[in-house]
Amino acid sequence: MEADYINKMIGSRIKDLRNQNGLTQQELADRTELTKGYISQLEHGIVAPSVITLLDLIECLGTTPAAFFQETQEEQVVFSDEGFFEKLDENGNSIQWIVPTAQKNRMEPLLVRLNPHQQLAKDSPHEGEEFGFVTAGRIRLHLGERTYIVKAGESFYYTADKPHYIENTTAQPARFIWVSTPPSF
Repeated sequence: MEADYINKMIGSRIKDLRNQNGLTQQELADRTELTKGYISQLEHGIVAPSVITLLDLIECLGTTPAAFFQETQEEQVVFSDEGFFEKLDENGNSIQWIVPTAQKNRMEPLLVRLNPHQQLAKDSPHEGEEFGFVTAGRIRLHLGERTYIVKAGESFYYTADKPHYIENTTAQPARFIWVSTPPSF
């Protein structure tokens, strides 16, 4: 890494921590026996602190050297179809995990294509809730002893405490977004 880049990274991190702690440059300077001008130059990446000075700053900012230098990855918010994972069953029905890392989250969104006269595997009662929105075709939702018809443009929502499954009894493919919480697929 280039020295200028490292100086700017350190300066930016010090400024972020100073602001998080509600300190002015003068207050941080007073606590570390440095000048306000030096803190300003440090935050702009103009000067490089000695190891001892950096350790003092890190301590005064209420963190540790390990936490200070830990690189945090920005949380991924947008997902494209390149990252989708698709599972095809023996009948050509498709389940796509449209948020590839959803297993670690509270919800698991899926995009399902259910071919004509097919059904998904029956699901036993379990903890959680499920939501769906039909984008094309029509499905039949079996929930306990009841059956519901859900058409394109309609949604469904239920607690998963009864046996349930979805089927397509029509001659046209059906597509729907299905979200379960907690993740179960």
